[in-house]
Amino acid sequence: MGTPFAVMLLLLIATSVLLVPGITSTAPGQDSKATRFVCTSVPLDADPSCPVPAVPMPVNTAQEQELRATVMQLRETILQQKETLGNQKETIKELTSKLTRCESAQLDAKYMGSRRKQHVPGKDTMGDLPRDHSQVVDHLGRTIQALKNRLGSLEQQTHPNFSNHTFPSDLREQLQRKLGDLESQLLNKVSELEDEKYVLLNETAAHRYKTESALNALHERVTELEKESSGFKSPDDFKVSLPLRTNYLFARIKKSLPEMYAFTVCMWIRSRASSGIGTPFSYAVSGQANEIVLIEWGKNPIELLINDKVAQLPININDGKWHHICITWTTRDGMWEAFQDGQSQGTGENLAPWHPIKAGGDLILGQEQDTVGGRFDATQAFVGELSHFNIWDRILTPEDIRSMANCSANLAGNIIPWIDNNVVVNGGATKLPLETCKERLVSS
Repeated sequence: MGTPFAVMLLLLIATSVLLVPGITSTAPGQDSKATRFVCTSVPLDADPSCPVPAVPMPVNTAQEQELRATVMQLRETILQQKETLGNQKETIKELTSKLTRCESAQLDAKYMGSRRKQHVPGKDTMGDLPRDHSQVVDHLGRTIQALKNRLGSLEQQTHPNFSNHTFPSDLREQLQRKLGDLESQLLNKVSELEDEKYVLLNETAAHRYKTESALNALHERVTELEKESSGFKSPDDFKVSLPLRTNYLFARIKKSLPEMYAFTVCMWIRSRASSGIGTPFSYAVSGQANEIVLIEWGKNPIELLINDKVAQLPININDGKWHHICITWTTRDGMWEAFQDGQSQGTGENLAPWHPIKAGGDLILGQEQDTVGGRFDATQAFVGELSHFNIWDRILTPEDIRSMANCSANLAGNIIPWIDNNVVVNGGATKLPLETCKERLVSS
């Protein structure tokens, strides 16, 4: 920048010196009135604008005035150019400082993935200014515009738009792996939730099906019980009628006996046979058809059989009337006792002593079994009516037996209770409403 200014300054000084009028003198052989110019040397560091010593100013010609005006115009132009160059120089310095700060900031932000454009040496620099002042102005203008463009680009890179930001490859791969892991975890969780939903739906459906099945079964059972007991005042207020002596009329007790070491059997019974009441009940187990049997056939008295051992009972109920009978037995010494209408009719012992009653057999009303549950003999069938057939696994007291017989108590067996849904009739046997206990007493 210094060389063009120095050249212009020297030209200006030289021109000013040449145009300053000097002291006139007359050279030999010349007219004394002729105008002369005197050259005066001026130091380089002297101010060219300092006043020149006053000299007599002759009248200027038109040519001198024109030259003076031209020089003054040139001086003003050069001063203006100098001032413009100074202002532009300050602007360039300011822009260069900003450019340096922006480039430093860009280097500091390099970890964010920004990449600074490579600087091309010699591009967009001042370079050497042309010597012509019009070219200097144009060149400076282009340079300033280039610097502004670079500054704007650096400012945009310093404050990036993260939507267009480019991450480093390792950071991008790490983020992609993290996103992939999160996506896998999300998919696994969704799959687990779907499986749990499916299991819950299945469990709900199964639970609903079981509940509906249980409710339907309960409803059917209630309906069945209502139909079966619709003619009875209570579940035990019925009797089983066996009107004919055949081998196919009978009633079966659903519940079987457990193993017992003592028992009490009680019932209300009315026989309609002319001779021998037949078999009011029989209990058969595997290997022993006569585990417990109460029978009267032919001209023999009523007999109690336990494990095919026989004891004759001193009771007589073959008169067509209602009677209440109870029989007790214990395996200890095989002791037994028979009650009729609340009164003891006799006792005995050595009836299958120390023999326990076996479990799991068939209990039949009205028929004697030659095999478990079958091979009935019509000559041994019971003809008449039975009710309140109950079995206990202990010996009842005489007071309990008497209270049932005189209608002051109604005790249900703890092993076999007399209830409607525990008795199934077969072969034409029927369930009928039972007379009241008082009516049974009157008829007896």
